[in-house]
Formats: sequence, C-alpha cells, structure tokens
Amino acid sequence: MHYEFLLNERLGIPLPHLYKEWDEYKVETQSEILLTWEKIRGRIPDRIEEIEVTINRKQEQLNNEANFQRSCELNAEISELASVINDLWIWYRANQNISSAKVHQ
Repeated sequence: MHYEFLLNERLGIPLPHLYKEWDEYKVETQSEILLTWEKIRGRIPDRIEEIEVTINRKQEQLNNEANFQRSCELNAEISELASVINDLWIWYRANQNISSAKVHQ
C-alpha cells in the first residue's frame, strides 16, 4: 500500500499518510485518496461541534468551580480542546484547496 488513512487520536479523525510524492500516484489512485479524504473532511464540522459541546460543559464547570487547582485544570482542558478545533479547521480548509486544485488539473 502506498497510502493509508490513520486515526489521529487527538483530532478524532483519520488523516492521510502518503508514502510517495503526490505526482507519483496514478490518477486513479489520486482520485481514490481524494474521495476518501472528502468523506472524512465532510465529518470535520460534526467533530468540531462535538468538541464545542464539551468546551461549553467545561466552561460551565469552570464558572461554578471554587477550587483554584481544578479551575486551572479546566482552563488547560478548554485550551487544549480549542487547539484541536483550530487544527481541525486548518485540515478542513487546507485540504479543501488541495482537493480542488487536484480535481481541476
């Protein structure tokens, strides 16, 4: 196999892992990769929504937390989840441009 999609535990979605340069793949293989990625990419907004629900829950906990140490932990968790959302949006947008460019060649 010259490519695969591996689950990224942090992001919660599979990401493409190409073992050759893009131009070294046959057009048919490029199409397979892009089709698979578009299916995954289409689920990114739902994944972001799931994380936002978790962030909102943690923010509510933070609003009611009196323990300073726990407040710091919640802030760190919220920050990490926000970072995951940011990374998901980067994957969503960057690969949209790549996919469009490759399809239109």
